[in-house]
Amino acid sequence: MTNSLISKVWSFCKVLRDDGIGYGDYLEQLTYLLFLKMADEYSKPPYNRKIGIPKKYEWETLRSKRGVELETHYITLLRDLSQKTGMLGKIFAKSQNKIQDPAKLYRIVQMIDQEKWVTLGADVKGDLYEGLLAKNAEDTKSGAGQYFTPRALIKAMVECIRPEPEKKIADPACGTGGFFLAVYDFLTNKKNYQLNKGQLQFLKYKTIKGWEIVPNTARMCLMNLFLHNIGDLDNVAPVERTDALIADSGERFDYVLTNPPFGKKSSMTFTNEEGVQESEDLVYNRQDFWTTTSNKQLNFVQHIHTMLKVDGKAAVVVPDNVLFEGGAGETVRKNLLETTNLHTILRLPTGIFYKQGVKANVIFFDNRPASKAHQTKEVWIYDFRTNMHFTLKKNTLKYDDLKDFIACYNPANKHKRKETWSEKNTEGCWRKFSYDGIVARDKTSLDIFWLKDKSLTDLDNLPDPDELATEIIENIEAGLESFKGIIETLNK
Repeated sequence: MTNSLISKVWSFCKVLRDDGIGYGDYLEQLTYLLFLKMADEYSKPPYNRKIGIPKKYEWETLRSKRGVELETHYITLLRDLSQKTGMLGKIFAKSQNKIQDPAKLYRIVQMIDQEKWVTLGADVKGDLYEGLLAKNAEDTKSGAGQYFTPRALIKAMVECIRPEPEKKIADPACGTGGFFLAVYDFLTNKKNYQLNKGQLQFLKYKTIKGWEIVPNTARMCLMNLFLHNIGDLDNVAPVERTDALIADSGERFDYVLTNPPFGKKSSMTFTNEEGVQESEDLVYNRQDFWTTTSNKQLNFVQHIHTMLKVDGKAAVVVPDNVLFEGGAGETVRKNLLETTNLHTILRLPTGIFYKQGVKANVIFFDNRPASKAHQTKEVWIYDFRTNMHFTLKKNTLKYDDLKDFIACYNPANKHKRKETWSEKNTEGCWRKFSYDGIVARDKTSLDIFWLKDKSLTDLDNLPDPDELATEIIENIEAGLESFKGIIETLNK
């Protein structure tokens, strides 16, 4: 069913693209209409939720019109809803009709009206969105997929952190809200907790806080949250549409789960006196940071440290350069080891993100009270990269692939972990390293690996040719990214 839905929605993408409407504009219009349809479904039995959309703009008013009358009504609807306060106004902020052909607008409304979207379930809706991103990644080079973290990875990170009820959770680069929805699912799963009325109210209004710099992505996040019963349309939106790195908001959180945007440099574009656009590295001069750098990944790590309460927990996706880069990178790593318990690193395989060539990791650390002694005693590393081969099409990352890591992580009691690596079992992928051993390494590098790449020695068990070709391309692109970083450093 999901594949047929994806094909149906994508067929309209192609029709609209032929009409001069870009994929991003189409997806934006689709989210407006899907939101209005799902809000309508939630307003009826068995949900009977108070939605707060004015009666004259409810879904029925769209499905009952066609032609110029529909187009005029849709334009007015977008304009008026964009002027509302609270979450509703944020969702429709600066919204405009980009579908100039009333007949195509009517066809899309009818297509959406034929489905019962709420009953599809979060996974199916997630598959639909993921499928559209995959189609877009195949068809264009717009990079829309950079906002999507594999749901299997998100679920595993949440399972490891195990958030508790009535705790505050933040994501300073929240994208479309994947981490928030996974946290919501975890907290409302009766196998984990039996939430009382007060805890459900806390989850609805106080648990979640996010920041997202890209307007359309923030819009999709707010829609996702509302449709999962997080927040109300007339209340303050739980997501701010701004650059989280600009300043310390002063808020402190129990958990931070995030995958900050890929790419090393923070930059801003401006128009000079001659009217020519230029860009320059953006440096955040913040007193709470350990070091000043234009590397946005390092800035996010510092910012997350600031955001955490004492004993707050973080799980953050970072590229390899955060683990080995010198200069500001070394400063950040040393301070992280000193002031937090940086207890776990998950080395991720390539082929799981939409942007190719990305070599990333998840770092898990717990904040600690100020102390003269270093807070990290040992770092446990799980090598999920060496000898692992994933692609976005034929061999996608699944939650089951990460179950062994979760078991090794031992969320219930991290003090009872057991290495799978030993001198007798050199193929074990779970190993601990002492603080003293790490700080003795060149630049305090955390880019540690020990497993042998079997593809270099076992020619009889080479992966599929498509996987090999993809991996070669990813390695070349990763090398180019690293080389660009070196050139940028030398040119300073």
